Amino acid sequence: MSSRISQQELESYLWGAATLLRGLIDAGDYKQFIFPLLFFKRVSDVYDEEYQQAMDESGGDFAENHRFQIPAGFHWSDVRQTPKNVGMTIQTAMRAIEAANPDQLTGIFGDAPWTNKERLPDETLKDLIEHFSTQTLSVANVPEDELGNAYEFLIKKFADDSGHTAAEFYTNRTVVHLMTQLLDPQPGESIYDPTCGTGGMLLSALAEVKRTGGEYRTLKLYGQERNLMTSGIARMNLFLHGIEDFQIARGDTLAEPKLIEGDRLKQFDVILANPPYSIKQWDRPAFESDKWGRNFLGTPPQGRADYAFFQHILKSLTKKGRCAILWPHGVLFRNEEQEMRAKMIAQDLVEAVIGLGPNLFYNSPMESCVVVCRRNKTGERKGKVLFIDALNEVTRERAQSFLKPEHQDRILAAFRNFQDDAGFAKVATLEEIAANGSNLSIPLYVKRNNGGSVSIGETQSLESVWQQWQDERRNFWQKMDLLVETIERTAR
Repeated sequence: MSSRISQQELESYLWGAATLLRGLIDAGDYKQFIFPLLFFKRVSDVYDEEYQQAMDESGGDFAENHRFQIPAGFHWSDVRQTPKNVGMTIQTAMRAIEAANPDQLTGIFGDAPWTNKERLPDETLKDLIEHFSTQTLSVANVPEDELGNAYEFLIKKFADDSGHTAAEFYTNRTVVHLMTQLLDPQPGESIYDPTCGTGGMLLSALAEVKRTGGEYRTLKLYGQERNLMTSGIARMNLFLHGIEDFQIARGDTLAEPKLIEGDRLKQFDVILANPPYSIKQWDRPAFESDKWGRNFLGTPPQGRADYAFFQHILKSLTKKGRCAILWPHGVLFRNEEQEMRAKMIAQDLVEAVIGLGPNLFYNSPMESCVVVCRRNKTGERKGKVLFIDALNEVTRERAQSFLKPEHQDRILAAFRNFQDDAGFAKVATLEEIAANGSNLSIPLYVKRNNGGSVSIGETQSLESVWQQWQDERRNFWQKMDLLVETIERTAR
């Protein structure tokens, strides 16, 4: 008999499982145990649901109706009966399910240390299993959209609890939503995230098509993620949202891109990305002679791989492709990347540069920007770049900053209008940008109306203007120093 679970009950149930681990493992490690158990329970309950439906409808052969196969002896109910060595039993069952579904589930449960009894004694694992067993996670009880939303809730909760590692695990969803709206994904298009984390950006693209009434089931979702556990979480996330047409590859996108067609990188219509900032440990010598041609703008410095990711993304766009990438402001103006930036601008790939407000990321005061690029701009946008200063379009509540719908709407309207808006948006030609040394720093183009920007009026002396510029420049570089310090501290 079906017993629907409310969203609030579902979230409380999931978080209740995590609280059973408190004091035994670090909060940042909850995810490697809770997510696999949740997925195991869901797969088992849906298997039972499909079995019962097949029996009710035909009374005969039901094996072909299963989305995932569960070998005999490795169902959740079997594990629940285990009296001892529970961790080994869980691990064995998960490996058996992966082996029975090689095309879909290989490696999805990750590599958590289930057999480490010092961290997770049998009694704790039994308590976890009994807690998860208090609800039946069938589709009838918990529809896919609702379970997907609860899973996203859990991702956010783990990010809140995991301190400085959260930036790698969770991107502010209001920023992701803005990025998705800027690219306006359409039914039938291919969507890609080269550093996909838990898959939030891919799901945001799907949700946007669904929200606007498009046939979201025709989307093709692709991602690559270096971390084994995180790539597994991304795949679980998509499965639990009811998505089947996707491919999440595991591996280092710069060192070994996995999404290949013939002798070139696979190309995509829409790319959403929040690459790791300014990583220092990467194979620069290999990139100098990259066999995929991703160094068409040049080779980035060893200490900052940002433009390696940037070029990978640009090289992965179809002829109608567009991308939105979340960056630190440094990619807009750093001298060491000036030549690469100049070539990118000259090729008319940059469509818009949008500066965002501070504190939109966990445990970091830094300001970031979204750079929108497009392979083939529409006629009126050719040879131009839109700059938007959305520094003040942000709200902070309970130690968390976010973009309200009105903030997103204002930014989106400015992007769509592609016109000057005093103090907020400015359209600059490629010639103007080249005259600024190919510097894309937003204050060079958008002059604020609050008296804080440089403007030569009739009553201003050249000396006062120069001093004002120096003050702004000093303030700007102080912020950049804070940004670099924050990034390097996070990397440690």
